[in-house]
Amino acid sequence: MANIQSVRRHLDAFTRGRIIGKLEEGRNVTSVAAEFGIAHSIVSRLWRQFQTTGTAIRGFSSGRPRGTTPADDPYIVLQARRNRRQTVGEIARHTTQATGRPISRFTVARRLHGGGLFVRRPVRCVPLTPAHRRRRSLWCRKHRNWSNNKWGRVFFTDESRFSLSSDSHRILI
Repeated sequence: MANIQSVRRHLDAFTRGRIIGKLEEGRNVTSVAAEFGIAHSIVSRLWRQFQTTGTAIRGFSSGRPRGTTPADDPYIVLQARRNRRQTVGEIARHTTQATGRPISRFTVARRLHGGGLFVRRPVRCVPLTPAHRRRRSLWCRKHRNWSNNKWGRVFFTDESRFSLSSDSHRILI
């Protein structure tokens, strides 16, 4: 059986006020829920909140406060774009000095990711040994007199990787 997930929609302040108004008129929770097309529990919880606190304002979720402000985020991205060789730790130190608030390198990495910048690590290739060099040189000397027709059937890859899929369109730093 497929798992159907509902889309969570929050009630706006105007709708909350209308619901409270209808409940204050003396209507029951079930009829108000049916009229607005929402669950009985939502109306019941809203009514209980209004009776205890005297307000129906939606509270914001608690959690750890953000390490950066919305104004810091573009600064972090700009810092990375200006000097593409800077590490995330260096950007974190510069931002901490500029703002006076400690910012971790993990926070900087998340902000860069949000700004469309991603980390790129250089690909390591296998170094050629003297035996590899000798064999390649011998192969070249052996095939130097080939005609264009024979060379036309050779496919040189230089041990590079090829991707047949589309690019991810990410900006790499």
